[in-house]
Amino acid sequence: MPHPASHALIVIDVQNGFCPGGALAVPGGAEIVPGINAAMEDFAHVILTQDWHPAGHSSFASSHPGRTPYEVIDLAYGAQVLWPDHCIQGTEDAAFHPDLATDRARAVIRKGMTPSVDSYSAFFENDRTTPTGLDGLLRTLEITDLTLVGLATDFCVNFSALDAARLGYRVRVEEELTRAIDLDGSLAGARMQMQAAGVDIV
Repeated sequence: MPHPASHALIVIDVQNGFCPGGALAVPGGAEIVPGINAAMEDFAHVILTQDWHPAGHSSFASSHPGRTPYEVIDLAYGAQVLWPDHCIQGTEDAAFHPDLATDRARAVIRKGMTPSVDSYSAFFENDRTTPTGLDGLLRTLEITDLTLVGLATDFCVNFSALDAARLGYRVRVEEELTRAIDLDGSLAGARMQMQAAGVDIV
């Protein structure tokens, strides 16, 4: 059933880099694409986010000699997981999955573009203060309710959901249209955080 115009679908980072064969592949990442395309038909507003890192980004393990992917280090804004180089601007790895129905999108919010700060959330970079512009767009469109889908459940979807709830939106995560990295129990932790914040996990 179509949702009212005050309800938007936010599709998080359904990119080649997070799908099988990508630089930071999430298990089963491509499986959710048909379901997301179908869900888009029920929303007047569809917004895509896209991880869009410059080469040599500070979140890449390769930028820190002697470090390896998935180690955690402290950067100026706090703890940061170090990732394999992924979703570098202009590369095929950063492109949306070829089967994703991108024509339905009202806007694309690119994140992770600041070389010194990573950005999991669709709303703020990891310093928790630098905005992506998504909140302003949603308020201009008079959006009050958000449904989140995409990759990965325990990182970018989780951070986006928590920020959306903190900003006052009613938030639901369609868990069957997400997939997780699940790094050292991160999926269970993310579920607990979202539930505590009042996010509806469906």
